[in-house]
Amino acid sequence: MAETILGTTFVLYFIPGACLVGILFALIQWFIVSKVKVGGESSVNGSNNGYSDYLLDSSEEGGDEDSVIKKVATIQDAISEDPVMDLARLSMSCARIDWPCSAAWKTSCFYLFVVAESFLTTEYKYLAVFMSAFSVIIFLFLGSVGGFSTHGVPCTHDETQICAAPLANAVFTTIAFILGALTSTLSGYLGMKIATYANARTALEARKSVGQAFIVAFRSGAVMGFLLAASGLLVLFITILLFKLYFGTDWIGLYEAITGYGLGGSSVALFGRVGGGIYTKAADVGADLVGKIEQNIPEDDPRNPAVIADNVGDNVGDIAGMGADLFGSFAESTCAALVISSLSSFGTERSFVAMSYPLLVSAVGIVVCLITTLFATDFGVIKNVNQIEPTLKRQLLISTVLMTIGVGIVSKLALPDTFLINVIGKDWLHAKWWHVYVCVASGLWAGLIIGYVTEYFTSNTYSPVKEVANACTTGAATNIIFGLALGYKSVIIPVLAIAVAIYISFSFAAMYGIAVAALGMLGTLATGLAIDAYGPISDNAGGIAEMAGMRHSVRERTDALDAAGNTTAAIGKGFAIGSAALVSLALFGAYVSRAGISIVNVIEAQTFVGLLVGAMLPYWFSAMTMKSVGKAALAMVEEVRHQFKTMEGIMEGLVKPDYKRCVAISTDASLKEMIPPGALVMLSPIIVGTLFGVNTLAGLLAGALVSGVQIAISASNTGGAWDNAKKYIEAGASPEAQALGPKGSDAHKAAVIGDTVGDPLKDTSGPSLNILIKLMAVESLVFAPFFAAHGGILLKYIS
Repeated sequence: MAETILGTTFVLYFIPGACLVGILFALIQWFIVSKVKVGGESSVNGSNNGYSDYLLDSSEEGGDEDSVIKKVATIQDAISEDPVMDLARLSMSCARIDWPCSAAWKTSCFYLFVVAESFLTTEYKYLAVFMSAFSVIIFLFLGSVGGFSTHGVPCTHDETQICAAPLANAVFTTIAFILGALTSTLSGYLGMKIATYANARTALEARKSVGQAFIVAFRSGAVMGFLLAASGLLVLFITILLFKLYFGTDWIGLYEAITGYGLGGSSVALFGRVGGGIYTKAADVGADLVGKIEQNIPEDDPRNPAVIADNVGDNVGDIAGMGADLFGSFAESTCAALVISSLSSFGTERSFVAMSYPLLVSAVGIVVCLITTLFATDFGVIKNVNQIEPTLKRQLLISTVLMTIGVGIVSKLALPDTFLINVIGKDWLHAKWWHVYVCVASGLWAGLIIGYVTEYFTSNTYSPVKEVANACTTGAATNIIFGLALGYKSVIIPVLAIAVAIYISFSFAAMYGIAVAALGMLGTLATGLAIDAYGPISDNAGGIAEMAGMRHSVRERTDALDAAGNTTAAIGKGFAIGSAALVSLALFGAYVSRAGISIVNVIEAQTFVGLLVGAMLPYWFSAMTMKSVGKAALAMVEEVRHQFKTMEGIMEGLVKPDYKRCVAISTDASLKEMIPPGALVMLSPIIVGTLFGVNTLAGLLAGALVSGVQIAISASNTGGAWDNAKKYIEAGASPEAQALGPKGSDAHKAAVIGDTVGDPLKDTSGPSLNILIKLMAVESLVFAPFFAAHGGILLKYIS
């Protein structure tokens, strides 16, 4: 095997250096956003980049809205306080201001952001119990493979080599699991804090122009994107270096232990996505059905008892859950590539630079995304709403082009000219550096195709969503029919793009090629997270504008930002699902190799049974999460109706709604209902592998992958299309849209019903399915030695 051009020293400095640059860039963006003053004072410089001049342009909005600024200032005080701030002190802060509709607004101030923190704190307590229990399971199962021996054993893949002792593998895998879980938890928490910090500032900047509001929202999304991508890579790299002090040149043992990092990240992401999704959609459905349809009041009207729970849900579901989800994708794809690379010739010949190639790809991605972000915030200014979506789309294209160039350079410098890659079984594939580069590029461009196709099917700029909106003229039933058809059709091109990427990658570099293709798709993770987080930030900004009594023109701007955000959120989910397919297949290959399976034969009864059951699991999981949202939403609807009927003066703004009761319904439902779906995902591989063996489990993973990807794409795009069809009617930006409106028309009510049905599809079941297929695969990989040694108990007993 030829030497690499880059040396070890470069890798040791470049990877953490890129991470630190990403973190520094995120902090700079945060500082710029903080320059938006929440009291009307001007900043020190004269730039017009969305953060430097008066928040209230009296020539535009008039000087009679000081009370509006005071309201938003109080909200921002709540955001900026210490996470464990005294609730009574916050309540007193709200009480000092003489609000119009004061009773309702004081309570809004009291709960809006503190409740988000309170919910996450409670959720993380549940997760702490889970992490502790599952850590013990990992240690006991892996340690038992070799009787908790402290002596090295012959490697499964090459018996001439000595790998880590079973006890060491158990200990280090458990530590990696805990680190991954903690990093994923931190990712979700930081995302929520950043979003709540930016919401009020975005709403205030919308008073001036849509361009300045866009810059604040996008910069804030970039803070989350770069913090998550950089900190995730930095923690993983440091963990590898520390583990290497024990493992030395045993790359196989080292990277098998590192798989715990991906398992920890996705375990937390699953509960965050499911719990947060149930929380936000229960509140959203209740607020929409009763408030918008029955009472005909605006979406974020403070007279609606469910409005606080709805706004909190945007943070804990769309931000915290999404951040943990994409962190899990990054961790798992990297772990899959590292495990498979340890079986290649540069793994057996101890090439540190080549072994670090997956990490170098992610580091280059951080630099590329940094440059790309400047095109949205510094190299151009948005002047009207029609420029929002094109600007966000250009972020995808620019980052993909730059990443293609960057990966080509690092592939040439960090990989040997020729090397061998282990294929399933004992075969070896001869590969060249450019073969691997093509694999990464195929995943990268497949991701761009998925993003653009998702945008086409979910944006109200194009005909599919307009057709769904036009179907509302004949009622909710035809709206549902058209939306479902759109979702099914939207699966075709993304699946073909994934299939082509898989074929190309496997042809050039076997399972290692598929793993790095997944890394390529996630190479622009920081940019993807920025445009994804931008959506919920804009959505909450619109809610603040509504509750603070800002003028209609401001809400029109925030609605335009939100509509583009719905599309970018759908694009982010498309990326997550597409990468999940590649990651799961790569993890599947690593599992097959680690479990000692020479061939996966689907004709074999054990494997086919697993395949059939695995294909059923996404349906079972979706049924559980959809029903959970339905049950919680039913309780929410009944509560909101009860308050409107029994509390006189709510509609006149004389009596405050009981927000606390609605918040309690969402909180209790999400914490209780997230456990069964989580248990289904976490226990299925353990039960199947232990009782039926490694071949049946291989079939289970393949079945879940194939059906899960289809359902996830369809559900996410259907929900996104219904949401934007509603916004298309509400905006009335064209004669066709105006003919369907205004708000409160029969067509609009039908659109609201479609949006309500789509909410749990696009924000609960759909996004959670990509975690299901990844988590089952990485869990199987971690426990593969146990299943190979002790699995198939039931079949052994029967035979």
